[in-house]
Amino acid sequence: MTPELKGTAQLTTAMMLSGTLGVFVVESGAPPFDVVFFRVLFGALALGGYVTARGWLRDHGFTRRTLGLAVLGGVFIVFNWVLLFQSYANTSISVATVVYHTQPFYVVLLGALLFRERLTAAKAGWIAVAFAGLVLVSGVTPGDFTGGGSYVLGVGQALLAALLYGLSTLVTKRITGVRPHLIALVQVLVGIPLLLPFADFGAMRGAGWHWGWLAGLGLIHTGVMYVLMYAAYAKLPTAKIAVLAFVYPAVAMLMDWLVYGHHIGLVQALGVPLIVTASLKVTLARPRAAAPAPRTAAHAPEAASRPATPTACEA
Repeated sequence: MTPELKGTAQLTTAMMLSGTLGVFVVESGAPPFDVVFFRVLFGALALGGYVTARGWLRDHGFTRRTLGLAVLGGVFIVFNWVLLFQSYANTSISVATVVYHTQPFYVVLLGALLFRERLTAAKAGWIAVAFAGLVLVSGVTPGDFTGGGSYVLGVGQALLAALLYGLSTLVTKRITGVRPHLIALVQVLVGIPLLLPFADFGAMRGAGWHWGWLAGLGLIHTGVMYVLMYAAYAKLPTAKIAVLAFVYPAVAMLMDWLVYGHHIGLVQALGVPLIVTASLKVTLARPRAAAPAPRTAAHAPEAASRPATPTACEA
């Protein structure tokens, strides 16, 4: 098996796992803050065990600046998960996931706004197309705004989650010389004290088999999934990563239909190809020619080549 074929299999598996995340969240039966708290707790154990076994803690590469950036990125990513999981309850896994997949556009817009990164007319046009698709997918009607229901709130939570993910991506992109596994470990470790005041441990008494779903979110969707993604990123070109990223929402929509009988309507479905096409156009837009950045000699190629908040839009 060639490295690229192996990387394709690894990333496809990771995105399929990501697509099942919504089911684990719902089946856990826990409030969103509790779900994320135990996800980061079990995730820290999984990632911590992995990096320790690989011996990467001895030569971590963090400086005071990059550690601070990793912590800030962790704050964004943890609350991004809380909002996304709240959105599942107020909309559906399908709608929340597709709306959440507007993350790449926020990265471009925030980069232009905060860091004066170049925003071309073509990218701006595709972002407009994507948000037209978003309007269709959301299925929001004028009556939703006047009815006082939770559906509009859920769509807003998914959009805000995507915004926080975009901020985490921009922060993490500025960390170099550190393995992405270590950055991800810092991010989940940050979530433990950050979410502790919000966790309702009384609600978890007698949870029984629900603990299996919570443990799965940390061990599978944070530990195994991240390891697979980072291994794949070192072997695959950006174009293939961008295409395989859409395995995640496809599997999420399939699982939502198979397990809960939820599916988006015909008009909503018309917005999906708009978002997919625009995302690919924005992600794969050719940047201006520039000199290649030097590699960090102390680490393997994947050490600083990919951010810990992946471009594959995992949850």
